[in-house]
Amino acid sequence: MFNQLLMCIVYLAVFTFAQRQVSHWIRQQAKKKQVNEVRSRMVTRLISYFMFFVTLSVMAVSLGLGYQEVSLFVSSAFAVLGVALFAQWSILSNITAGVLIFFVFPYRIGDRIRIVEKDEDMSGVIVEISLFHILLKRESGDVMTYPNSLLLQKGVVKLPNNQVATKKVTTRKAIPKRK
Repeated sequence: MFNQLLMCIVYLAVFTFAQRQVSHWIRQQAKKKQVNEVRSRMVTRLISYFMFFVTLSVMAVSLGLGYQEVSLFVSSAFAVLGVALFAQWSILSNITAGVLIFFVFPYRIGDRIRIVEKDEDMSGVIVEISLFHILLKRESGDVMTYPNSLLLQKGVVKLPNNQVATKKVTTRKAIPKRK
């Protein structure tokens, strides 16, 4: 009994240490990429929940519940979670895309981008990047919400800050002044 209690304490200590290290690393990445603090906390929380679930599963096996019972519980939990989130597929895919964008998206808040769409001009300045969507402020002043899952599927072009973000290039002729 004492050995099992000691193992649980060791698992919790390892979890706490790993959680602090991951949290510190995520904060460094967020500062380097100029990511909103709220977004970095949400990513940290998601990863911490996953690590805690893994720690609890390992602790259950070490306490003698047996690998089959724990694996049955874990697979059942994932099946229920999968069925529940299948109905909300877009939410799950946007959260996953939001975590991916946190780590690998090369653009920051304040950058001018154009999302390659054939039907409409999707360009503007990035105002916010959240777990579900990205906010773009257009030239007209409108704020556009674009889902993260679609952002990863489309091409994104970084525009210089002084370039006009429209697709059509128009030329104006000089109009002579009337006397």
